[in-house]
Amino acid sequence: MSDILVVEDESIIRSALKRLLERHQYQVIEAESVTEASQHDLGRFDLIITDLRLPGAPGTDLIDMAGDVPVLIMTSYASMRSAVDAMKMGAVDYIAKPFDHEEMVRTVGRIVSTHRQQRVQHESGDSQPEASHHQPHSTLGDLVGSCDSMQRLYHRIRRVAPADITVLIHGESGTGKELAARAIHQHSPRHDQPMISVNCAAIPESLIESELFGHEKGAFTGATAARQGLVEAAEGGSLFLDEIGELPMEAQARLLRVIQESEVRRVGSVNSRTVDVRLIAATHRNLKQLVKEGRFREDLYYRLQVIEVTLPPLRERGQDVVEIAEHLIAKHARRLKLDGPVLLSKDARDAMLHYDWPGNVRELENAIQRSLILSEGGEITLDEMGLDQEDWKIPDTLVSEEAPTASSGINSHSQDVDDLSLEDYFQHFVLEHQEGMSETELAQKLGISRKCLWERRQRLGIPRPKKGSTASSASTTTQ
Repeated sequence: MSDILVVEDESIIRSALKRLLERHQYQVIEAESVTEASQHDLGRFDLIITDLRLPGAPGTDLIDMAGDVPVLIMTSYASMRSAVDAMKMGAVDYIAKPFDHEEMVRTVGRIVSTHRQQRVQHESGDSQPEASHHQPHSTLGDLVGSCDSMQRLYHRIRRVAPADITVLIHGESGTGKELAARAIHQHSPRHDQPMISVNCAAIPESLIESELFGHEKGAFTGATAARQGLVEAAEGGSLFLDEIGELPMEAQARLLRVIQESEVRRVGSVNSRTVDVRLIAATHRNLKQLVKEGRFREDLYYRLQVIEVTLPPLRERGQDVVEIAEHLIAKHARRLKLDGPVLLSKDARDAMLHYDWPGNVRELENAIQRSLILSEGGEITLDEMGLDQEDWKIPDTLVSEEAPTASSGINSHSQDVDDLSLEDYFQHFVLEHQEGMSETELAQKLGISRKCLWERRQRLGIPRPKKGSTASSASTTTQ
């Protein structure tokens, strides 16, 4: 169990953070000031989480006092410039208050895991960086995978990272878009400067312009002082805008000026400021479609898509799912201080390869963490993974084994389904039987969930039959 020191003068926040971390198997010690924190042996901790503003001395004083122990800074958006300065002083990362619980747990897990790996390497006398223990083709930064699509992704990131241009990352939720952004930043000339990450969907629309571009005193009700925005705070480094498709139109116009002119104008100001920031954006939405709908600026879209990077969904990455699972097992087993190796059983491996992974790598990581806690005897079985039995891919044997069963008792076309691809078979089966079967029955016959059935209908352009036509069509097929 990892030991964490939480330094926060507000007892409500401190207690809430302690309960959150203890629920995730961390041992937590509390302190309300740098003075109180210094009474502990700081070297014993795996991580120190401290507020930036504390009574007596700032939380940044703990950075030097902690030595090799990583320090995570908590700060409000209003103090973001100070958070960036703290990272330059040696803080491992920052997180904005009020923090999202899932984001806090993910950040803590990442930092603790990295710190423990570095400690083990140091104690074993291995001075080589962690990345050198992996084959170049299997990892890039925190990205893991060896399939062809990931090879192309790694190659593209290495090519675009040194070029100081805007990058747009596409990918479904949970595929690791922020990890790709970090890999781009880490392989760029700006790697020794901070990368600031902003989820555009998490900031209220009324505040997004002020948060990104700052504001002057009196710019609006409540603006009692001038404030720097996140674009300025990322000076010299990279700004990662996740879910950029959620950005309001007015904010899009300001962002366009940042890209075109390298200038930012605070809300309520008539003067612009020059900024040196590399923009990396990400979205799971179709920006081109949003442009057609008038919900995204066309000029901004073309500025963003200079270089595009696409992350494949986990269901299309084949054996990568097992490779990632083993990486996550090693990572979280160290965090949980489990004794001995933990292996995947054959049934768990087979299930992972046939599961649809609607939540992608994020869902896989959750399943691994749950399995490590529940498993016994050093082996993870299918029962511990807790996978939703409805979200399964159509197995390769379905075309030859289940097609006759699915169509028994129902007239079928003369087409030989054994010669069809899975996509062709899906389309053929749905079009043939949707008039006489409900959506639930179709999904059950295909071995997928109703949600997957709906998503594949959308992707393949197969409309559902109009209401009222089922009975008449069904009677026709049975004549």
